[in-house]
Amino acid sequence: MSAGTWNPEVGGRLVVKSETMLALYRSMLRIRRVQERIESLYLQDAMKTPVHLCIGQEAIAAGICLALEPDDSIQSNHRGHGHYLAKGGDLKAMIAELHCKATGCSGGFGGSMHLVDVAAGHLGSSSIVGGGIPIGTGIGLAMRMRRTSQVSVVFFGDGAADEGVLYESLNFAMLKRLSVIFVLEDNRWAVCSPRDSRQTGDNVFLRGADPDRLFTARLDGNDAEIVHETARAAVARGRSGAGPSLLVCDTYRIMGHAGCKAQEPSGYRDACEIDAWSDKCPVALYRAKLASRGILDEPTEAAMEATIAAEITEAFDFAAQSPLPHDGDLHKHLFSE
Repeated sequence: MSAGTWNPEVGGRLVVKSETMLALYRSMLRIRRVQERIESLYLQDAMKTPVHLCIGQEAIAAGICLALEPDDSIQSNHRGHGHYLAKGGDLKAMIAELHCKATGCSGGFGGSMHLVDVAAGHLGSSSIVGGGIPIGTGIGLAMRMRRTSQVSVVFFGDGAADEGVLYESLNFAMLKRLSVIFVLEDNRWAVCSPRDSRQTGDNVFLRGADPDRLFTARLDGNDAEIVHETARAAVARGRSGAGPSLLVCDTYRIMGHAGCKAQEPSGYRDACEIDAWSDKCPVALYRAKLASRGILDEPTEAAMEATIAAEITEAFDFAAQSPLPHDGDLHKHLFSE
């Protein structure tokens, strides 16, 4: 595999086994069903934290994280439920955190935008736009100093790509040949601001980089296999010590910026745009692809759906029965000792 830009549609396709395909589909389906349950229950007000749903973007989290090992790390952002789940985060702990319960993955103090599961390699998410980019880069530096073969993945959106810290971090990662994979989930909107009002051109992030220093690819972020194959190439590069990668994944945020569908302000997005991208649903497209290949049949899918539904119900029951944080813990974990 060359170190420069790789178009997975032009030769060099990596082999994706049938069990990997099913794992990709299950991961996407699970993320989608969790998001749908959150959306359907959000206005009941049991979840006090703001939520940012990733419906329409599931293929990126699933495809990237399936290429990683448990001891590889990821840095997420405010729209991070999919990253957390795909990396192996505890669903019960995540739903409890959305309910601000003591059993939550951040002890009930972080909420939806501050998920963490160190055991799974999810080292945290941040509500600061672009906040995880330098942290993930620093983790890559630590991996290099410890001489490990781990990789550090940073997920961020096109809004965070407006921040100067991205370019500082990319430059540093290239300079030190760090095993960092920068994953830009380009969903075209930063809250209510379209990408075209903030950036010139649609491929600005892939220009001007030394191909020996930075592996770059722009890809269909709604095609789970292409995402996974490209991630495997980037991971192999990082493990070999060749340096960082920048993967720009084209996708779309079907839901609004935050909250549930009923809270989406009208007027700033064209309904035709939403409909067009809804027709490119990554879960539905991959379901059809696997069915046409004879890999996914109705009994297999029904079993997946039943298992996922039971897991989600158990997680919400767990959250409902869990206690709130103790008042005496309010000032804990604010300072290091």
